[in-house]
Amino acid sequence: MEKGLKIGIVSLGLIGGSILKALYDKYDCYCYSTTCPDNSFKYSKNISNDIKIVSNCDIVFVCSPVSKTLEILNKLNNVLTPSTIVLDCASSKKELLNKKFNFDFILSHPMAGKEQTGFEASSEDLFKGSKWLIEKNNKVIEEIIKKTGAMPFLIDMTQHDYMCAQISHLPMLLAYALFYSADDNSKKIASSGFRDMTRLASNPKMSVDMLEFNNENIDRAFDKLINTINGLKKLSYDEKIKLFNELSEKRALMYNKDGKNVF
Repeated sequence: MEKGLKIGIVSLGLIGGSILKALYDKYDCYCYSTTCPDNSFKYSKNISNDIKIVSNCDIVFVCSPVSKTLEILNKLNNVLTPSTIVLDCASSKKELLNKKFNFDFILSHPMAGKEQTGFEASSEDLFKGSKWLIEKNNKVIEEIIKKTGAMPFLIDMTQHDYMCAQISHLPMLLAYALFYSADDNSKKIASSGFRDMTRLASNPKMSVDMLEFNNENIDRAFDKLINTINGLKKLSYDEKIKLFNELSEKRALMYNKDGKNVF
């Protein structure tokens, strides 16, 4: 199946553009984009603002914003065949769980990103060393994911939104809160620590989507964080030092020296 495999990509933003750049020299890529960035044509000549461009593809990645994903999937329902495999890349699954389409739909989520957005920010190595969440095993899909540099990671998608609220959505909102809470005089002397901690406070559109589609889970994660902070405040100095050392060791096991996930 792999030889001559046709890959469809919907939306050429950060994620879609990075998929294209990672796969263009391995598969025939067909892209639907309302903007069709000029420099995207160096990676594929098959780019159009007509969604039918992906109608004959074997695999289609839907990389639209969360707020547009279901709308795009419904449009694809009218142009794809039942044998086509479609994967979404949305960071919230609330509206997508248990949805049925005329094509073979697989919930997925590449756990990679940047503070910048758009095709210009995309890169062929965006996914290298990251996990790509999928709801079920599929050898063809897993091989494609591996060729982006990511590793397929099977999870129960009914738990996806709460998990992402804790490790993705809440950190973004906390970045805004940290930047907002620091007064202007303090910001004048801020250096790399403050910069890195507030890096995620740069994409208000994505933040709004997260609040709209995953607010309940974000609130749960926020309440858990508050309880954790209150618990820390009650610890003695020695207890805090011991805990911080333990947590530092656990975190070190999660990433290699380049900051990539350790599998």
